Amino acid sequence: MAVGFNTEMSSEYRNKQYNGRVTKYVILSCIMASMGGVLFGYDIGISGGVTSMEPFLRKFFPKVFRRMKEDKDISNYCKFDSQLLTSFTSSLYIAGLVASFFASSITRTYGRKPSILIGGAAFLIGTAFGGAAANIFMLILGRVLLGVGVGFAIQAVPLYLSEMAPARYRGAISNGFQLSISLGVLSANLINFGTETIKGGLGWRISLAMAAVPASILTLGSFFLPETPNSLIHRGSDQKAKLVLQKVRGTIDVQAELDDLINASSTTKEPNHLPFQQILQKKFRPQLVMAIALPFFQQVTGINVIAFYAPLLFRTIGLGESASLMSAVLTGLVGTCSTFVSMFIVDRLGRRVLFIFGGIQMFISQLIVGGIMAYKLGDHTELLTKGYAYLVLVFICVYVCGFAFSWGPLGWLVPSEIFPLEIRSIGQSITVAVNFILTFIIAQTFLSMLCHLKAGIFFFFGGWVFVMTVFVYLFLPETKNVPIEKMDEIWREHWFWKRIVGEELGE
Repeated sequence: MAVGFNTEMSSEYRNKQYNGRVTKYVILSCIMASMGGVLFGYDIGISGGVTSMEPFLRKFFPKVFRRMKEDKDISNYCKFDSQLLTSFTSSLYIAGLVASFFASSITRTYGRKPSILIGGAAFLIGTAFGGAAANIFMLILGRVLLGVGVGFAIQAVPLYLSEMAPARYRGAISNGFQLSISLGVLSANLINFGTETIKGGLGWRISLAMAAVPASILTLGSFFLPETPNSLIHRGSDQKAKLVLQKVRGTIDVQAELDDLINASSTTKEPNHLPFQQILQKKFRPQLVMAIALPFFQQVTGINVIAFYAPLLFRTIGLGESASLMSAVLTGLVGTCSTFVSMFIVDRLGRRVLFIFGGIQMFISQLIVGGIMAYKLGDHTELLTKGYAYLVLVFICVYVCGFAFSWGPLGWLVPSEIFPLEIRSIGQSITVAVNFILTFIIAQTFLSMLCHLKAGIFFFFGGWVFVMTVFVYLFLPETKNVPIEKMDEIWREHWFWKRIVGEELGE
């Protein structure tokens, strides 16, 4: 079995390099596309902040506001338990789930660029409804439109980044998507902290409306984005793909990479199977498993508990409104910095090392946070002292750091790079769908789970972190420096997957 875990392949494809470099053109294109990640992150961060603002709660969720202020008999863990309140957060992800399936078809048929444009426009409209909301209907409608925008954006953007990037820098450039998500979360937390002090109850409106800034940049910028060479070849525009490839690689000698892209695309011309039927074939079993497992595990780390409800969680353990929002800013800053570090080391250390070390770090920190809360925070007793509250904050930051350099960026990177071209769009769609389903479930149930499981919620998520770390160690081969066009070969050399896909293509 020891031989089975060896993931350092000796095949020529791992070190195969094409001509070209990382040009300013590809960097600017990827920065513009990554605005889709900023939108996603901004929405994650902004919802948790505004739901902790008293004017927002008083206007839309008065029962929660009265319970927080007046009910002295309710458990500390149950003050914010409201299905209507969680629906405000989670409704976006149901809409995103539905939208992602339409986005898959558009991304495959018309290219990555139209999906990015649709995503930006839908988000812009949703922002207008949210910022101007006069009742709960307008508020939820705005969230649904935001979900449509996010569904299209995160379907197309990871594919766009992985296809535009040279193989040896694909990890760093693709991790820019998670960095942009972290920047969006951090920006939202900073804006929430600033608007919370605005008199007249307008702070939450400004927080929601400010999402129009990245949405406008993405919508307008998408008109100037080039389509990816992979998508152009898939749609029969080989000559145009060559011109784009020459421009983004900064050289006219791109024939070797172009030939591999055309060869990889050739199987898509077979009319025998629809995309969903293709991914169910035995030869694509490893990719299908990873398309489901990686986003599943990414969400059951519990990260969205921190992303969505950090201010509410910090208020639960005893911090005030401003201190809770400032603590959310701190966790956002830690996540952004850690993701930035990941961009520089992911193509050197590899994906597996970061997955495993990040998992260990998250597991230990969650056990410590759960232990402190179980020992010091009772149902009706005094809240945590400031010392213990800040100790919890420190270890939550350690946990966020572990996620942000590992499962955060790699949960998007690895699925976007492992699919052959003929199943890439449907594979990404499955990844996005699983992500949205789990995000919805966690967003909708966390406050209720916190009420019932109390401090045990951290042990619950910690257990999943342990399972997923073992899963990566056993079943995920290393993908660093492997051209996307040659990615299928790593499964035929893996100790477990080679038994399913066979040693030779077509077995």
